[in-house]
Amino acid sequence: MTAREDSTKQGEHGRSRMSVQEANQIVKSYEEINDKIKKGEAVVVTAEEMIDVVEAEGTKAAAEKVDVVTTGTFGVMCSSGAFLNFGHAKPRIKVQKAWLNDVPAYAGLAAVDLYIGAAECQEGDPLNSDFPGKFDYGGGHVIQDLVAQKDVRLKAVAYGTDCYPRKHLDTWINIRDLNEAILCNPRNAYQNYNVAVNVHADRDIYTYMGVVKADLGSANYCSAGQLSPLLNDPYYRTIGIGTRIFLGGGTGYVFFQGTQHHPTGPRADNGVPVGGAGTLATVGDMKQMDAKWLVGVSLLGYGASLAVGLGVPIPVLDEDLARCTAVKDKEIYAPIVDYSRSYPHFEGEPLGKVSYAELKSGSIEINGKQVPTTPLSSYTRAREIARILKEWIAAGKFHLGRPVDPLPGADSDYAFKLLPERPV
Repeated sequence: MTAREDSTKQGEHGRSRMSVQEANQIVKSYEEINDKIKKGEAVVVTAEEMIDVVEAEGTKAAAEKVDVVTTGTFGVMCSSGAFLNFGHAKPRIKVQKAWLNDVPAYAGLAAVDLYIGAAECQEGDPLNSDFPGKFDYGGGHVIQDLVAQKDVRLKAVAYGTDCYPRKHLDTWINIRDLNEAILCNPRNAYQNYNVAVNVHADRDIYTYMGVVKADLGSANYCSAGQLSPLLNDPYYRTIGIGTRIFLGGGTGYVFFQGTQHHPTGPRADNGVPVGGAGTLATVGDMKQMDAKWLVGVSLLGYGASLAVGLGVPIPVLDEDLARCTAVKDKEIYAPIVDYSRSYPHFEGEPLGKVSYAELKSGSIEINGKQVPTTPLSSYTRAREIARILKEWIAAGKFHLGRPVDPLPGADSDYAFKLLPERPV
């Protein structure tokens, strides 16, 4: 790709992204914007602020004026975890099974490499045998404790080999002493998502969307809406493999499309998906991160997880990106889905759709009933992430990482599939 090309030709509704690009003269390149960042001359605004700029000056003037728009999101992201290398003990051990603060870690790697998943539960936890389970401590809490530089107990067993003779290890470890601690998340930053309600159950239900109250007692949602990264770049024109991001309070990267990436679902006329769509796989050095932005979560009756703070800077290369980064909550719609029957059993259709402006108002109407809304993500923290990222860029501490490859887009054949079961 040349400096003035971007990676997508994606579109829906017969809309080619390249035709949009050709219709709007590209006003900037990555190189030009990074040079302005280096000189301290870049104009950087948050996605909230970009709305006001476009309303006041129009998309063309905004594209000429603004160089970077920062986004942010902070919410539960279960498909997260960390690779750890704790170094060789004396004598050496090739770990077969391991536990961190009694939370099982995957050891099927090299001798002293582990992976701790955010949703792994502590050994001995009663889980849902005492319903609803509390899930007081899990992998996400281990990750938070490590980032907070707390001591974590490592227990390991092995079968022993000639070159790795040791069979038992029980020690305290600290992130300061680890060779590597790498946050590596297979799926983050969902591009839009369901609004969860409970239509059929005669009791509250306990889900990854939180406690969803019986008889349409609540409508739970999880997105930063107009601040959310992928909603501000709906066709992934600037977000791809190699994009530099804010991750967990430090610098991270997009290393691939996330699991369950689904770019080919339905979209509104503004290009924004009207349901779950794109996802990001992210990676970063935990030693640079802050426990404020990686928080262990206990979901009552469901399990353990990790709340992740993530922000993406979007370069305003042309007028179309100025338009996309000025998207408003009232222009972003999410499907209302029954989690008591429809979601778990793949039955029926959504009950309707609702804008994030309506969700953030505190209540929505479903089947003639006013239903209170409950956010699982923090808009306040999303706003703070966008502000911090803005400050980093304005100070020349953070430059843009140009994608080396695009994510599968809306004009691809890439789609999320269900399991084709083949009973044994």
